[in-house]
Amino acid sequence: MFEDSLVESTGRIRTRSSRLAGASFFLQAAILAVLILIPYLYPDALPRQALTRLLIAPPPPPMRANLPEHAVVSRPAMPTTLASLTMPSRIPAHAAMNVTDAPGPPEVGIGVVGLGSSTPGDVRGLFGSDTALTPHVVSAAKPRAGPLRVSAGVAAGRLLAPIRPVYPVIAKSARIQGTVVVEATISKTGAVENAHAVSGPPLLVQAAIEAIARARYQPYELNGEPVEVETSINVVFRLDE
Repeated sequence: MFEDSLVESTGRIRTRSSRLAGASFFLQAAILAVLILIPYLYPDALPRQALTRLLIAPPPPPMRANLPEHAVVSRPAMPTTLASLTMPSRIPAHAAMNVTDAPGPPEVGIGVVGLGSSTPGDVRGLFGSDTALTPHVVSAAKPRAGPLRVSAGVAAGRLLAPIRPVYPVIAKSARIQGTVVVEATISKTGAVENAHAVSGPPLLVQAAIEAIARARYQPYELNGEPVEVETSINVVFRLDE
């Protein structure tokens, strides 16, 4: 009985081992199949670097540059000629020598266009009596026409006494005040001439011109000489003064 039990247990062990081996084989085959099918079913699961390496085609081989072949140009051979020396039959006792005078250097004439004729070696054409040389005279600058123009600030600085206008009664009763701008010419003696109003209240214009006519200025000088100048003069009228 002991032998029968051993044989029976041995058969059972072999059956289990074969079943386990078969199951293990099928399990490994299934895992391998899944690993193979995953890249095709889910391509996003693969690393991008590996996928890029798989999909990028290798660079094409470099093409051979077609270089133009240099054409060989054949040059025609130049014929060479050898000069032959011939010995004279006799030598004369007296050889005639013909010597001709070599031409001298050409004669150069000195002359200036527009200054008369001249001969070679003769400079009279430059300073002769045919053409009179007149010196170039530089004309002096013409003096400026009309009096010079100075600013109102410069003119006020040369005023000998302040301008004090007489306030018109009508303008004072009408409570009119303001500034009258007068254009005038200061003569060589410092007097005011050609005064005329440019802007300002009409009731104050005549009083401003009369006040400016009484004013005196220090004469302006140019190069040490008194000159006339034009300027603008402002006459201010205020009720509180």
